[in-house]
Amino acid sequence: MKKRKILFLGESYRADAITWMKGLEEFGDFEICSWELQTPNHSKLSRYKRILEYLFSPLSIRKKIKQEKPDMIIAERTTSYGFLAAISGMHPIAIAQQGRTDLWPEGSLLLPFKKFIQKHAFKKADLIHAWGPVMTISMKAIGVDMSKVLVLPKGIDLSLFTPSINNSVKIEAIVTRSLQPEYRHDSILKAFGILHQKGIDFTLTIVGNGTRLQSLKDLTAALQIENKVFFTGRIPNTELPKLLQQSNTYISMPITEGVSASLFEAMACNCYPIVSDIPGNQSWIRHRKNGQLIEIDNIEMLAEELIWSFENSELRNQAILQNQKFVEENANYSTNMKIISDRYHELLNLHKN
Repeated sequence: MKKRKILFLGESYRADAITWMKGLEEFGDFEICSWELQTPNHSKLSRYKRILEYLFSPLSIRKKIKQEKPDMIIAERTTSYGFLAAISGMHPIAIAQQGRTDLWPEGSLLLPFKKFIQKHAFKKADLIHAWGPVMTISMKAIGVDMSKVLVLPKGIDLSLFTPSINNSVKIEAIVTRSLQPEYRHDSILKAFGILHQKGIDFTLTIVGNGTRLQSLKDLTAALQIENKVFFTGRIPNTELPKLLQQSNTYISMPITEGVSASLFEAMACNCYPIVSDIPGNQSWIRHRKNGQLIEIDNIEMLAEELIWSFENSELRNQAILQNQKFVEENANYSTNMKIISDRYHELLNLHKN
């Protein structure tokens, strides 16, 4: 029997997208082809070029559909690729909201336009992915038909991200978010600067790449902690489990969050999570119960809570076990991607009749 083919609209190089596509191939026996914008989004000029490319992309996508003859179309981000899926003329369509609302940045002049195209994408979609409960709040607020919404994270590969025992007597922290301003790496470094001043020993591993790399290295030197902070640069996702297993504390301080696969990966590897106190993290973390929630940019609080977590090792160990169980029950990639794949097959069967 011929495999059913899915056209994926989105940035195919992103770890998140790779997880989605690979899961559909593995657990749904789908064949995947993809289409994405070719212009990078680095400078003002390239941003204008990208907008121009976006305006002409419906023609390019229709050409791709003619060539590949997919059975279904899926897309990430309701305000960009999701809208392109909605106007492609194809069905069934599954779209995924990536952030808490996808209406970002909040002060953007394009916000009214983004709201308009998002509404259209929601209306046209046959299935809407909310990778976590926090994403449904904005959907309900604008009257999305919630019977089309599947609230389920893609999950993480628990054969790769496995628990390890770390008996270290010092803080061995890891940050795995891209080095962009919204992830507040400078606040994290300044908090460790406070720990250093207090004579508290630690190591801090910063994984990934981004626009802030050089300025973060400069800040590390200014705080005189460069011999305790390690920048790995971009690494393959297959190397990440080992780095997480060598750490005992996971730190993530984004100013906005949808559902963080990075958090689940850290939990699966027995890292104790210390994260920003925002709705996307509040869905999974309860303060001083199974992790810690820190006010955005509150450097003193982050430093204090790091110290508190290390002084309360019994609570930390209980939290680690609890989090491991939670990830196994709720964020297992093979279980969740099978559910998602089955839903796609159901949709395809409905549209066949």
